[in-house]
Amino acid sequence: MPAYAIAHLQEATLVPEIVEYIERITATFEPYGGRFLVHGAQREVKEGSWPGHVVVIGFPGIAEARAWWDSAAYQEIAPLRSRYIEGDIILVEGVPEGYDATATAKALRETLPAE
Repeated sequence: MPAYAIAHLQEATLVPEIVEYIERITATFEPYGGRFLVHGAQREVKEGSWPGHVVVIGFPGIAEARAWWDSAAYQEIAPLRSRYIEGDIILVEGVPEGYDATATAKALRETLPAE
């Protein structure tokens, strides 16, 4: 199953360290099959609020996403971002090919108490 690193990053003042981080990050995830799916894109908020930016990096699986995050190459550059940009970052598994939400809903419905 594919996996994703998703970051919700707050606005920050641009400093040279952030530019260096952006210059170097691709080389840290490519060895793990990672690639940018969302980066620097405009967002259209439909509900709630979403201050800041979203970044999504896709990986072949969760093991590759974890290996990238834990890698010496990424950990070396992570402070270039984290010193200047606050945010939330998660690793999450995607759904398998052919996933059907109606099957999930059916299983959930069966757990509901009888009316």
